[in-house]
Amino acid sequence: MSFLARIDDCNRWATGDFTPFFVAGEQLGMVRWAFADALCELLGTSFARTDEGLHWTRAPCGFEARTEAMAQLCDALIARGFISYRHGEAYPVTSGRREDARFLIDRACAPYFGIRAFGQHINGFVRAADGLRMWIARRAADRRVYPNRLDNMVAGGLPWGIGLRENIRKECAEEAGMPAQLADRAISVGAISYCRASKRGLKPDVMYCYDLELPEDFAPRCQDGEVAGFALLPIEQVADLVRETEEFKLNCNLVIIDFLVRHGVLTPDHPDYLEIVQRLRSLV
Repeated sequence: MSFLARIDDCNRWATGDFTPFFVAGEQLGMVRWAFADALCELLGTSFARTDEGLHWTRAPCGFEARTEAMAQLCDALIARGFISYRHGEAYPVTSGRREDARFLIDRACAPYFGIRAFGQHINGFVRAADGLRMWIARRAADRRVYPNRLDNMVAGGLPWGIGLRENIRKECAEEAGMPAQLADRAISVGAISYCRASKRGLKPDVMYCYDLELPEDFAPRCQDGEVAGFALLPIEQVADLVRETEEFKLNCNLVIIDFLVRHGVLTPDHPDYLEIVQRLRSLV
């Protein structure tokens, strides 16, 4: 086990398993070959495969029209069993910044088209007398994804139509029972990216990372049922859990490794230091 192994876990995909997804000549994602074939077979001239990739040939013009057309398309694919479910949160479809969205897609449908998703993860930590301690969440047993696995204190997707700071306040309130004035102390410390194949497709995702130093008398308490409980652990124990186990939800490992680097827990003396630092940001 190693920190690099945790990074590898989030960057496992084979380019030959996917083909680019184009809308109006712009690549916006990557789809599995079988999914591309199914779209062409089921929806006729709406999609076409070329040597270049899969093209949404009859995508309407305009943000709203494309969003509505994609929603109808996903509903049809859910009805036919090619997509498993709808999450209910709208995510931007973009080749770069989330602000430059071309249209919207349901969060659960995005990986089927290899659409980049954006999220926010908060490292909640305490400077105790004996050193740094980090609040770690245990995901609820009924979670659809990674039930019972360890998680960052607060973490969530970044839907369309809500600002970054507003979303932090919302997530901190729902997941940790935290008042807005305390959530506002979260400091932006950068972004981590990764690209991983999943059963649904491809996840070339970006996580905005935040550090939130908390007072010793604060204890997070979940309000929305997504977290079974929290533990305040010495940072060395957290590092061991990341390095030696598979207890954490995969992408949370990357957020914690980045924290370890920035706070001097993982130092240049580590033989994999430079590779770790470089590979925490694997934008594709």
